[in-house]
Amino acid sequence: MSPRRHFAQVHVVDDERLGQEARAQSTDHSAVRLWLRLLSCSTQVEQVIRARLRERFGITLPRFDYLAQLERHPDGLRLNTLTRNLMVTGGNVTLLTEQLVADGWVERATDPADRRSTIVSLTSWGRREFLRMAAEHEQWLVALFCGFDDVHRDALYEHLGRLRAHLAPRGPSTSSRQERAS
Repeated sequence: MSPRRHFAQVHVVDDERLGQEARAQSTDHSAVRLWLRLLSCSTQVEQVIRARLRERFGITLPRFDYLAQLERHPDGLRLNTLTRNLMVTGGNVTLLTEQLVADGWVERATDPADRRSTIVSLTSWGRREFLRMAAEHEQWLVALFCGFDDVHRDALYEHLGRLRAHLAPRGPSTSSRQERAS
């Protein structure tokens, strides 16, 4: 397979609205063009969701993501697990926790299995409010992908799953393997 594959050009937005993908050149390696297209799609969806969360609920995407993690774990999560799940620094999670506790969304408790650890969970009010937001959030996503044929959506989901599995670390970290190869 040639590293300079020719992807089909699909022009549905003008050059000014292409975002990250506008940086791609037809002479760029297919991996570069693929990365910029993935980034552009992700950024477009994220911008819509961020704006709607802010306008409709006065909440940021990081807060929504934090609450979504807790909603999936009714018994709560340790702060270090929450940090790992959100892929952010512990300082960011600590700050968000402080704010969300103050606003009544979450509560903290000492982990009975390890008194040094803190477990955070949604308050009953926080759970009700989050579920209301999450229902609208889901409808926004459904609307964004409406008109994108089921066959294409299913194929894209499958292909991205394969890419995700391909990129998943196996054994020692990728950077360690690269350093040893140098």
